[in-house]
Amino acid sequence: MRRLVIGMTGASGAPYALCLMEELLRQGHEVHVTVTEAAWRVLKEEHGWNVERREEALRQALTVNSDLLHYHPIRDIGAPIASGSFPCDAMVVIPCSMGTLAKIAQGISSNLLERAADVMLKEGRPLIVVPRETPLNLIHLENMTKLARCGATVLPAMPAFYHGPRDLEDMVRFVAGKVLDQLNIPHRLYKRWEGSC
Repeated sequence: MRRLVIGMTGASGAPYALCLMEELLRQGHEVHVTVTEAAWRVLKEEHGWNVERREEALRQALTVNSDLLHYHPIRDIGAPIASGSFPCDAMVVIPCSMGTLAKIAQGISSNLLERAADVMLKEGRPLIVVPRETPLNLIHLENMTKLARCGATVLPAMPAFYHGPRDLEDMVRFVAGKVLDQLNIPHRLYKRWEGSC
């Protein structure tokens, strides 16, 4: 069993995070999640969630092994994931807004998600950011470069087509699968390339 931290920001692309967490929980991994205020707004606006009872909303969406799901409010700077003494295997910020990416790149910790990401970098643990923005300006690119130099993996939400996606869910599963690949967690979320005839 692995212990993973998942951070969701207000970038469009919540299905990527939900698919990733569902697969992690299905496989029996422990998931600690924190969600920014903007991400809750996206879940309300784009997915019709009732976000008044936040933890309950998450548990309704992620029904598999929900006892392995730990929700931490974004303002709870005293949560376990805010400390380097809390052992965990990796963190994924998915989707990652350009604002959050910039704060992580500059070492700014104004909420729990940013602090947890800073902990990953300072402890030398894997940090994966999944930016979801287009087009990218030079500031975005420079912040991504800085994070990559600091040891983070920048994995943009760029679905492929070689696996023959039939619908939007297949494209979401591809991105979630690429994150799992970086975490060295086996999965069957998408069909791998086996070469052409």
